[in-house]
Amino acid sequence: MRQKKVLAVASAGGHWVQLLRMAPAFSHHTVHWMSTNPGLDAKIPCGGFVAVRDASMWDKPGLLVMAVQVFWRVLRLRPDVVITTGAAPGYFAVVFGRLLGARTIWIDSIANAEELSLAGRKAGRWAHHWLTQWPELAREGGPHHIGAVL
Repeated sequence: MRQKKVLAVASAGGHWVQLLRMAPAFSHHTVHWMSTNPGLDAKIPCGGFVAVRDASMWDKPGLLVMAVQVFWRVLRLRPDVVITTGAAPGYFAVVFGRLLGARTIWIDSIANAEELSLAGRKAGRWAHHWLTQWPELAREGGPHHIGAVL
């Protein structure tokens, strides 16, 4: 199996913790990390970290800046795989990654126990693999449940 370029993306906080829990699964590939907190680069031993602006759906100008930053990074990196646990930067990475030919994986945060996240619902149509960590939220056509990260 050839080594792949993986772009692992998550917002800071719980999304980031869940993504880091999956890091051993990427260990045989070249991993580039993206999040919304520049201080998280210290958690990445080999570099390959980029921070993007943090924004939410209530900050439309901030979301636009974030989208441009994510697009630029995906365009420059040209990852083979984009994997994310959410939220907004993960959504943009999945969309832009898919448009540029990457395989895309969305794993909805375990915090979304009663319903899928807004970003997760939107990302589902773009992700090659759309997953939930709660069996109760799995349904025909996705998202699918294959286990939990935490």
